[in-house]
Amino acid sequence: MSEIGNVLYPVPDVGKAVAFYASALGLGVKFQDGERYAALDGGRATLALAGPDEDVTVGKPAASFKVADVARAVAALQQAGAALVRGPAEGPHETRAVLTDPWGNPIVVYSPR
Repeated sequence: MSEIGNVLYPVPDVGKAVAFYASALGLGVKFQDGERYAALDGGRATLALAGPDEDVTVGKPAASFKVADVARAVAALQQAGAALVRGPAEGPHETRAVLTDPWGNPIVVYSPR
């Protein structure tokens, strides 16, 4: 079983985006990796802010699903009609893959290391 671990928002400036969401919505910073990535506490799901180096969805917001086995999730998604865009690959903090659903929406599946 998977769960939505985060909602990914690509942003051109992680620092400014963190400041915006912290001040406007009161979201606390769980983790920040410089201008690459920040994870903000959104309650049940994390708001993931991806800088240009971590923008794996080509500027499109995406739900990111936390799974136990990325390769198995990719295979199941492809069998159901998803198209693989990139990965699975080891990132700085996780193994992840990017796919699109049958309607072209990006899906990220990941497993923390």
